[in-house]
Amino acid sequence: MTRTGVAAALALPLVAALGATALVVWLNLRGEDPLVADTAGAPSAELIARGAYLARAGNCRGCHTDRGGAAYAGGRGVPTPFGTVYAPNLTPDRATGIGAWTAAEFWRALHNGRSRDGRLLYPAFPYLNYTRIARADSDAIHTYLRSLPAVAQANRRHSLKFPYDQPAALALWRALYFRPAQIETDPARSADWNRGAYLVEALGHCNACHARRNALGAASSPLDLEGGLIPVQNWYAPSLTAADEAGVADWDLQDIVDLLRTGVSARGAVSGPMGEVVGGSTQFLTESDLRAMAGYLKALPPTAPEQRRGATTPDPAPDTPGAKLYAQHCAQCHGEQGEGVAGMYPELAGSRAVTMRSSANLVHIVIEGGFPPSTAGNPRPFGMPPFATVLSADEVAQVLSHLRTSWGNRAAPVTTLEVTQIRDAR
Repeated sequence: MTRTGVAAALALPLVAALGATALVVWLNLRGEDPLVADTAGAPSAELIARGAYLARAGNCRGCHTDRGGAAYAGGRGVPTPFGTVYAPNLTPDRATGIGAWTAAEFWRALHNGRSRDGRLLYPAFPYLNYTRIARADSDAIHTYLRSLPAVAQANRRHSLKFPYDQPAALALWRALYFRPAQIETDPARSADWNRGAYLVEALGHCNACHARRNALGAASSPLDLEGGLIPVQNWYAPSLTAADEAGVADWDLQDIVDLLRTGVSARGAVSGPMGEVVGGSTQFLTESDLRAMAGYLKALPPTAPEQRRGATTPDPAPDTPGAKLYAQHCAQCHGEQGEGVAGMYPELAGSRAVTMRSSANLVHIVIEGGFPPSTAGNPRPFGMPPFATVLSADEVAQVLSHLRTSWGNRAAPVTTLEVTQIRDAR
């Protein structure tokens, strides 16, 4: 090979690398508008109130307030399989918060996932959903946050594993999985349905929990609501499209509204992370917005139930270890046949919360206790005490297997290994 040929051969990988880098950079810049100076006048009380409502709808306080800390001052860790991402300070402190941020810079963070200084933001901040938020709503939220008391609290550095802590890795992830978008009104649907779509897909970012994710933490689509295990927390966010999980196509609209407003309804109750959402966000929404969300969720195209293991297994004998544990610890509230007590203790027979594909939530509830959130509509919810110090991992597996295979329930039994993995990951 001639010297020219050798040089050409060596140059090809360099050219390819430069081309790939340029493509990644372009993909991370697409959809970004030039930042312009803000021209808005003094914020009005009406705009601040609207921003406060929208921040509630997005449950911003839930992540941006550390336990025992000042509201919106940041510091709360968001655990991921790649390390912990710490939510930043959103109060108007100029040095540590967003006091120096313009409305355009705040909009860029929501719409493009880019910070004021140009840094790319990690998707633990759900800008894959927030990119669909309307600019006017972004400006209102920014105005509200700027009205809060300033808190001088430095932001914590993320604690991520290599190579996920590298900007190049984040840029590549975004090039693969993120594209700025906007909510699109469907003219064939009602105004209520379109409002519900906006609340669920954008502000409410329901997909951030209720999606199946790949090994790199990406959902198949920003609109995927087919359910999945919440990383690290190991709570299962059930499918919102499957009738045997959390689909509500056959529910009355009022039952869905009740669940979102109070945490309980005639058809079920919420717990775990969803309890936090109801307690901190949806209970404060207007009746019209709740009905819009309910209508949108009710109209989601249903997915077929999955084939369950143990579908033809008969009820277990009444003298099994699981049956004895149930009689000793559970039957007093939930009934000998799992019938429950209406308005107090949930029915277990025929409950899809008991029979859904993942038993993770059941393990959490038995070990940690289970309480719906305290809401204005249900200030003193009935709940279940924790059994972490009462039952061993073997016994938890036995009693849960009994629930999932009795009274017509036909779900896979729970193993001691499954209980141990969820318990030890808390």
